[in-house]
Amino acid sequence: MPDNDLTPQKDKQTPPNLRLLLILEEVARLGIAVKPAQLTEALGLPKPTIHRLLQTAEAEGFLQRDLDGRSYGPGFRLRGMAMNTMSSEHLRTGRLAILKSVAEEIGETCNLATPDREGMIYLDRVETKWPLRIQLPIGTQVPFHCTASGKMYLSTLRTNVLDAVLSSSTLEKKTDVTLTSSDDLKRELDLTRQRKFSTDNEEFMTGMTAIAVPVYDSHRRLLATLSIHAPVLRFPVSKLIDCLPVLNRAAQNLTDMHDK
Repeated sequence: MPDNDLTPQKDKQTPPNLRLLLILEEVARLGIAVKPAQLTEALGLPKPTIHRLLQTAEAEGFLQRDLDGRSYGPGFRLRGMAMNTMSSEHLRTGRLAILKSVAEEIGETCNLATPDREGMIYLDRVETKWPLRIQLPIGTQVPFHCTASGKMYLSTLRTNVLDAVLSSSTLEKKTDVTLTSSDDLKRELDLTRQRKFSTDNEEFMTGMTAIAVPVYDSHRRLLATLSIHAPVLRFPVSKLIDCLPVLNRAAQNLTDMHDK
């Protein structure tokens, strides 16, 4: 009997050249590390097919094993595709207009960052016009544990995922006030969840402060962070907190733009 007769009906209806794309789409849609059995159930493809395609996607860098060694999440090439898509001319023009309005109203540098495997990546930024500024160009990767954008992201992770991230990371001391204890950092993340914003009070760079708020996708998952940073001489953290209405309004505009 031909193998096709033993294949589930849904598999028969899925063109072979679409199967890997459907797997990547499902991993991106779920937003968490996915086990092969979950993909088999969701897509109706045979286990051998799922495993073969996962191995191919992993070998080519589109997917990568999660910390548990059994689940799969986006690899560097899939993350790169996502960032390049977000940087397309149509989306970037609208984003930059929003960031520019924030930078002009507050008078300080405004950033949009997205989470990567090892830290937050600056996707877009509009610089302050002040001669004294902190140079962190587009594409710069900054740590999770001591930046406003990174702490905002960490605060959205499930407990078991957060524990896995922290246990596999070194909380490097960047300044005298960097949080290097997991317990201290978790307390800070609890506070971040409650108040829905995060701060960096000279924890990443001496003399620099920052504040960040979340930008969500259509599933209310964190898509990016919107932040402003400034020299502490111009903007102590208490003054940055006064800017939250401007930041939250802009973050909602960014969320609405990506929902369309």
